Amino acid sequence: MYVGGTVISSVEFHGNMSLVIFMSKCPLACRYCHNAELLDDNTQLSFEEIKKEINDAADFIDAVVISGGEPLVQSDAVIEILKYVHKLGLKTKLDTSGIYPDKLENILKLNILDFISLDVKAPFEKYRKVTGSNVGSQVHKSMNLINKYGVHLEARTTYVPTLHTKKDIYNLVMDIEAEVYTIQQFRNRNVLDPALEEVEVPNPHDLRKLAEYVKPYFDGVVKVKSAEFGEEII
Repeated sequence: MYVGGTVISSVEFHGNMSLVIFMSKCPLACRYCHNAELLDDNTQLSFEEIKKEINDAADFIDAVVISGGEPLVQSDAVIEILKYVHKLGLKTKLDTSGIYPDKLENILKLNILDFISLDVKAPFEKYRKVTGSNVGSQVHKSMNLINKYGVHLEARTTYVPTLHTKKDIYNLVMDIEAEVYTIQQFRNRNVLDPALEEVEVPNPHDLRKLAEYVKPYFDGVVKVKSAEFGEEII
């Protein structure tokens, strides 16, 4: 399996210390992607090597997060890891762009996921502008599937001032069904599109105002995530 690395984190699964496994490969070309080095990374680890990392960390973690890249490019490997983690009694979380709803449903049917963070990158009809691919309908289908199977769902959007407007975030909130919606701060370092390196990083106070604006229209928890203040509930 193609794996770009692992890290221990206290912020990737709220309230849990977790081992984060970054799966390589992704078919999208999101202009603001900050893990661009994973898109074509060919570093391989065996399942036995992944198991060893999980076992070595098991005494001081509560959960394992599978992130990327887009993990479901390697859906068979993801299932293998999740089954093992679930067997150990640790919590499981998947970060996904939602572009593979059929693969996602195959995992949801196994009842081995506790939490999913779904990257909703733009209003569903405007996906091509941000990702280079017209995949909004697949993401919408994935969101509906997650809700159908009752897995805890966080939808999250990285707010890029030159790619998103206030109206875009409002339209997203009107279309999203999730327990949590998080507006993430865009960071202009190590991004796929060099032009975005010149875009000013959003002020966390402005992000908070944006979250406060859309909160009345969202039936759930609204959060802001920034480098300055971490994760804040609005």
